[in-house]
Amino acid sequence: MVIRAWPHLGELADLVGNIAQTDGDCSTPILALRLSRCSSATDPMPCIYGLGLGLIVQGGKRVTLGDEIFEYEAGQSLITTVDLPVVSYVTRASSAEPYLGMWLELDARVIAQLAAEMEFATPLQVSTTRAMSVVTLDEGLKDALTRLIRLLTEPLLIPLLAPLIQQEIVVRLLNGGHGPSLRRLVAAGSPSQQIAKVVAWLKQHYTEDVSMDDLATKAHMSLSTFRQHFRAVTGMSPLQYLKNLRLQDARQLMLNENLDAGSAAVRVGYESASQFSREYSRLFGEPPNRDIRRMRESTWARDGHRY
Repeated sequence: MVIRAWPHLGELADLVGNIAQTDGDCSTPILALRLSRCSSATDPMPCIYGLGLGLIVQGGKRVTLGDEIFEYEAGQSLITTVDLPVVSYVTRASSAEPYLGMWLELDARVIAQLAAEMEFATPLQVSTTRAMSVVTLDEGLKDALTRLIRLLTEPLLIPLLAPLIQQEIVVRLLNGGHGPSLRRLVAAGSPSQQIAKVVAWLKQHYTEDVSMDDLATKAHMSLSTFRQHFRAVTGMSPLQYLKNLRLQDARQLMLNENLDAGSAAVRVGYESASQFSREYSRLFGEPPNRDIRRMRESTWARDGHRY
């Protein structure tokens, strides 16, 4: 999926580049906002995208969700409406023109509140769509994002103005190309909302024995319908999604808490260490111990570069 980039990002690129001056992730005083910089192309990195807005202001990137590939570059925004295990990597970056990106976490409650107050030109179609979309940035959204980044130079005003600008960003998203995806997320009783609820439950209970029948019941769907809608939203089967959650968590446990592979496997719900090692190697490309050694040598890989 390739979408033409929006070209006029000079000020926004300068603002992001001046703040994110070293490779890796950069937190900001606006807690929902993170910036990113990378001076070279990166290897594919499995990671999880949460509910949020990603924007590339310089460079290019590829994100793979299941069997679907999203190519996006400067001037394009990416929305994810549920937690999605993806494979992400920077495809275009150099020391002279580093990759620059930003990620803004979104609040489902704010989206629901603002969507309820808005009037839309077209009714929302009852359907299930992928929980990830890429669209070209429009002038209004670019202006709001630029003002949000510029606000980082006025720290005393952040508590008062940042929430207002973030609300404006959500309104513009709801009224733009990402609007249908966000509206389905918060539309009561829609298939997308039911799947989002199951995904949220899985995030809290993925270390437990999980029955597909029970998940279907939580979504108020038959098992076959549940599997169909789950794949439509997340790009993978419920079982594949569950494995991805477990393996991602195991990786973080080994990286951050120095657990060995066997202990991490048990913590995330695996009964067989050999099965864990096989599935880990299939997802991350290397056995656990070798992968963790490589991760510790790479700040960029360790940060999980989501945007």
